[in-house]
Amino acid sequence: MKRTQLFVKTRKDAPSDEVSKNAQLLIRAGYVHKVMAGVYAYTPLGIRVLEKIKQVVREEMEAIGSTELIMTSLQRPDIWQATDRWSDDSVDVWFKTRLKDDSELGLAWSHEEAIMDLMKDHLTSYKDLPVSVFQFQTKMRNELRSKSGIMRGREFVMKDQYSLHASQEDMDSYYDQVIEAYNRIFKRLGIGDSTFVTFASGGSFTKFSHEFQTICDAGEDVLYVSKDRSVAVNEEVLDDAVNEIGIDKKDLEKVVTAEVGNIFKFGTEKSEKMGIYYTDAEGQRQPMYLASYGVGITRVMGVLAEKLSDDKGLVWHASTAPYHVYLATIGDVADAAEQFVRTLEAAGIEVLHDDRDTRPGDKFADADLMGIPCRIVLSTRTLEKQEAEVKLRTEDSPELVPIDQVVERVQELLQL
Repeated sequence: MKRTQLFVKTRKDAPSDEVSKNAQLLIRAGYVHKVMAGVYAYTPLGIRVLEKIKQVVREEMEAIGSTELIMTSLQRPDIWQATDRWSDDSVDVWFKTRLKDDSELGLAWSHEEAIMDLMKDHLTSYKDLPVSVFQFQTKMRNELRSKSGIMRGREFVMKDQYSLHASQEDMDSYYDQVIEAYNRIFKRLGIGDSTFVTFASGGSFTKFSHEFQTICDAGEDVLYVSKDRSVAVNEEVLDDAVNEIGIDKKDLEKVVTAEVGNIFKFGTEKSEKMGIYYTDAEGQRQPMYLASYGVGITRVMGVLAEKLSDDKGLVWHASTAPYHVYLATIGDVADAAEQFVRTLEAAGIEVLHDDRDTRPGDKFADADLMGIPCRIVLSTRTLEKQEAEVKLRTEDSPELVPIDQVVERVQELLQL
């Protein structure tokens, strides 16, 4: 991709009404556009980051036998009324609307009831279980406050997953597999060392849940973490959890965190309330066990922007960066640059080529602000020596690399 073909422009200053670091950086670097509080549009750069995050999640979900589908945003009231989650007194984040015939609909904030309604036509026998499905979808939540940039949005992209089982034991076993898959996801995204599985309130879902919380100064949660990092408890359930786990509060350290994932066990509650059953091996009707698993895709992007940044801008990990390389060309090197880009891309290295007629300093500043992991400079001077200037975003000084060795060096530096 050439910068002259990309409509996105960077900016020196963030909007005066934007207080969150993640949104300030993402707006300045050209990844998002703020529409209103809690609502952001994503540019081609932003979409590439979201798709990278989604692909990591997709691979780990498929690795544990989950299959992808897509559910509808529009929700009819009756399936939610059956479980007492339609009323605003029960769930206060609904966006609701009406059709031309005045019938009421909701905009999905989650999909437990919807997935049960879909599965009733497909899961009728114990032979059909277990089943696990997931989707990436834009969710709508009528949040009272939305002040943390893309970390807390009223409209956001989420990976939600649902598994249905014939027994508690089978659900518990799969639930543990998902925990391990989530740990792999956050490790691959570069935040595994600072992300913890925590005991938390289930809110509108269940009494208790497990959250995946990442240490982040901009977070809205408080965790109490053991010194060996083996136990992490959300402040809101601290007393109950301490009693359940049997630990001393004095042994826990207080840290500020942001939630990046949340998982729940509903058991047979949804199945029984909605009257959806399967037939067991003895021919008896039995309720299904349901568990739900979420990862906030746009929220993860916000957390990465908060944690992986410095005074120059964003610092993306290679696994989530929109491009691996920011190629800044200086002087009359267009033909050589075209061939150079083709060579890099043939090796699987994604390149954003800054071919603009502007000062080198502007190109270097944009490369830093956008956070592309590796910057390469190709100029008339370097080409005279058949070299390119290569620099990691996290390093201060570049190195000169022979042109025919750049691919190998970039792959080595970025561990591609």
